Amino acid sequence: MQELINIFVKAVFVENMIFAYFLGMCSYLAVSKKVTTGVGLGFAVIFVLGITVPANYLLENYVLSEGALSWVSPAFAEVDLSFLSFILFIAIIASMVQLVEMTVEKFSPSLYNSLGIFLPLIAVNCAILGGSLFMQERNYANIGEASVFGLGSGVGWFLAIVAIAAIREKIQYSNVPGPLRGLGITFIVTGLMGIAFMSFMGIKL
Repeated sequence: MQELINIFVKAVFVENMIFAYFLGMCSYLAVSKKVTTGVGLGFAVIFVLGITVPANYLLENYVLSEGALSWVSPAFAEVDLSFLSFILFIAIIASMVQLVEMTVEKFSPSLYNSLGIFLPLIAVNCAILGGSLFMQERNYANIGEASVFGLGSGVGWFLAIVAIAAIREKIQYSNVPGPLRGLGITFIVTGLMGIAFMSFMGIKL
């Protein structure tokens, strides 16, 4: 249980997708003008990461990696399909994103219109694929650890986009120099938040 908590806390704070690796910056910058749209996209990212990381874990360990197909037959013990991992990971991600898109369009048309093209673009969001690739690199012991990592990564991305959206809403009423208005001040604030999140690296887990 303690190991799962460690993985979750590290994924949210220490190894935050935005502030530690700057993954998913496109959607982060484009959909963070309002808190409502930031929250909507943040929940969508949590759902997609929470589903695709464990799904890709199962795919990696029971189909793609060398010897993974030995459960089918001993004749497949030497088969290595790891060269297909990128394609199949993206296929699973695209399927989940399509499910999220249809759900949001049905139950919240206003949010769907606010998110625009950036909702289907979750499928090519590097933070989503990055979650599965980090999972693959770190060789988690079981699907529970992979699921907690995916969920923690999504929560970390959610916190990042909601925080910057709240700051951008408030900063509209501030006297920002003309050349820095818009993306300029957003990049500066993101950098400062990234430095602030570096303080979590001192947590001993």
